[in-house]
Amino acid sequence: MNSKGKLFIISGPSGVGKSTIRERIINTHNNFWYSISMTTRTPREGEINEKDYYFVTKEEFIKNIKEDNFFEYAEVYKDVFYGTPKNKVIEKLENGINVLLEIDVKGALNIKNKYHEAILIFIYPPSIEELKKRLLQRQTDNKDVIEERISKAQYEISFKDRYDYIITNNNLEIAIKNIQSIIEKELKKH
Repeated sequence: MNSKGKLFIISGPSGVGKSTIRERIINTHNNFWYSISMTTRTPREGEINEKDYYFVTKEEFIKNIKEDNFFEYAEVYKDVFYGTPKNKVIEKLENGINVLLEIDVKGALNIKNKYHEAILIFIYPPSIEELKKRLLQRQTDNKDVIEERISKAQYEISFKDRYDYIITNNNLEIAIKNIQSIIEKELKKH
């Protein structure tokens, strides 16, 4: 795939600040497009279908798998699937538009295997304790879900060394500046 746009992928544990960082990048770069994922999970309060995610049933998701409509997909939690719709991403890249994905580690590594030019950025929490505190403060999940997310975080962190860049989010503004620097550096390469 010979594309003009660059593909940036942000991953990291739930609660590490990925969405905030992603929003800032999209709002400060003109030539960036954010690809929303399709998911079988229930929308959180305030989330809007086709803005935050494409919320679908498990059956619809499986139909998309069978029709080869995903750039990548994974069962991130039991019976909770996430996937990146393929056609739009490829179209944007071929038209010289940079694409930003915010996806889990399995999905990111699957894309990197197929699309070696992808630039992977892992957002690392200051500590597991801090991550747990952030998840509790969010008040979007019950304690069991938070425990599952913490367990998942430890698993995801084990893949950080397979990323091109690792940014620790101790301070959101500094983390964003560091990621902005990475993006500027990568965009200058050709």
